[in-house]
Amino acid sequence: MNNEIAVIFDMDGVICHTNPYHSLAFREFFAARDLAPSDEEFAEHMFGKSNSYILSHFFKRPVTGNELLELEQEKESLFRKIYEPHIVPITGIVEFISDLKNNGVKLGVATSAPYANLDLILSKIDIRKKLGSVLASEDVKKHKPDPEVYLSSAANLVVSPEQCLVFEDSFSGVSAALNAGMRVVGVLTSHTKEELPPCNAYVNDYSDLSYSKIIELFNK
Repeated sequence: MNNEIAVIFDMDGVICHTNPYHSLAFREFFAARDLAPSDEEFAEHMFGKSNSYILSHFFKRPVTGNELLELEQEKESLFRKIYEPHIVPITGIVEFISDLKNNGVKLGVATSAPYANLDLILSKIDIRKKLGSVLASEDVKKHKPDPEVYLSSAANLVVSPEQCLVFEDSFSGVSAALNAGMRVVGVLTSHTKEELPPCNAYVNDYSDLSYSKIIELFNK
């Protein structure tokens, strides 16, 4: 491995703790259609999943094409309306990203969410200028746990997968990073350690993280 490393962040549950607001938006969206998924169903079939998977699962039929686009726009618009007054970064991440950037680490965001959600969050949290790669759901053909979004991020940042460390909070997201051949830190905002595939490390937030601790993970 050369001296360059990259750190790539998922967004939901990793940059911001959005999942409770996605749950609220989906509950309102489904209630309008006389559906009432349980908390357990949300945890298993929503967090870290693409909208195509979520809608197809809960509607119990494939949701694709124009129907998917229309339903996704409805739900995500509802999410943005509900979440906008509450946008705050997870503790320590802005300072952590600045520390990484100041030490020459390449940075990216790779989310299964649409660009409109990403743009909303990056308009409120001042990290966009530090990012060398920003990828959303529109940029990939295959969603997590497929590694496409992370392999594309590595290509954008001109690093190999083994030079990358990913921060993820969901089973499918951690799986995507592992499938890409990358190191992974599990962010325990949505799931416990036991609910995620084995990661290189786990954090609740970023308050104790620094560039030097990230280097230690690459040297293990």
